[in-house]
Amino acid sequence: MITLALAGKPNCGKSTFFRAATMAPAEIANYPFTTIDANFGVAYYRTPCPCRSLGVQCPNCTDGARFVQVNLIDVAGLVPDAHKGKGLGNQFLDNLRQADAILHIVDASGSADTEGNPVEVGSHDPMEDIAFLTFEMTMWVYGILDKHWAKLHRQAQVKTFSLHRGISEVFTGLGITPEEVRDAELAAKTDLLHADQAALIRFCGEIVKISKPMLAIGNKVDQAPAPLVDKLRASGLLFSSAAGELALRNAATAHLIRYLPGDPGFSVENEGALSPAQKAGLSRIADVMQKHGGTGVQQGINHAVRELLQMIVVYPVEDENKFSDSRGRILPDAFLMKKGATPRDLAFQVHTDIGKGFLYAIDARTKMRVKDSHVLADGDVIRIVSAAK
Repeated sequence: MITLALAGKPNCGKSTFFRAATMAPAEIANYPFTTIDANFGVAYYRTPCPCRSLGVQCPNCTDGARFVQVNLIDVAGLVPDAHKGKGLGNQFLDNLRQADAILHIVDASGSADTEGNPVEVGSHDPMEDIAFLTFEMTMWVYGILDKHWAKLHRQAQVKTFSLHRGISEVFTGLGITPEEVRDAELAAKTDLLHADQAALIRFCGEIVKISKPMLAIGNKVDQAPAPLVDKLRASGLLFSSAAGELALRNAATAHLIRYLPGDPGFSVENEGALSPAQKAGLSRIADVMQKHGGTGVQQGINHAVRELLQMIVVYPVEDENKFSDSRGRILPDAFLMKKGATPRDLAFQVHTDIGKGFLYAIDARTKMRVKDSHVLADGDVIRIVSAAK
């Protein structure tokens, strides 16, 4: 299962976003460092279920929408000089090691300063927050490299030593390969063997881009002044109202409204049960959703999985005619796979032994046999034929 991390300065709405995405408990308050220990939960990537196009009844989706699990981490807030240990910086950065991608939650309302202290709405420029997370992570990675650099540089004088491999071993926790070290070196336009401090910092910035792709999301858009929203939209920022999403999920759980995460709107099911305050609150949320195409929480998760991590969803089955497993369950599993994955990759993801015994695969839609080098597409339904039992 892939892991997304929620990062950002204190008091930007990360914990509200976490609760809205996972419905897991997390303390929420209007002051810095409400979150001290990381919160862990399960969120979902939303994708169309193939059941409708296949003409079958599927018990694993809701109204044709399939929700595939992803891990979500809400880490402690980040403040300037976190890489030097300020605030809860070291703990924050260590928690990010296990993340495949980072959702950078930004306070789009400009109602908290750089360290998360409440200020007048619109008085802080959110664009400053976007830049400093990348800087802090770059300097954290540089700090790791700097501890080993003298030794690596000495070893690099020996022709048989691979500097790229040595650096990748230093960054084992980040999952960096020697090939990615080489890519980062080229992107930084430097020669690592003769790099000065500035060049090494540029190189570490490229390592961050490769190992921890980031998506900035302007939260609290429901509170943001219109000129600030326009400025942020022009920069390409996505928006969210985590508080609005949380309210909708709670209302849906109470059967007051009908709403699926990621929908552009909702419908009221039991208007008589709503108080005037609840009606007014839902009306305000509806206005935000109309302007932004939804609350942005599910949309942000989907964008991170689909665009940042370049993932697709593939459905393995054992009976290509019934689209089921051996027990007759229709479309029982949905696996997130990297774009470019093959049936053999899918076989290994199902089980190592299935992968080792891989013989061939069948496209359940066409009933045609496909090669192990066939590139899978989003929504494919595949039967794996393997020598393993």
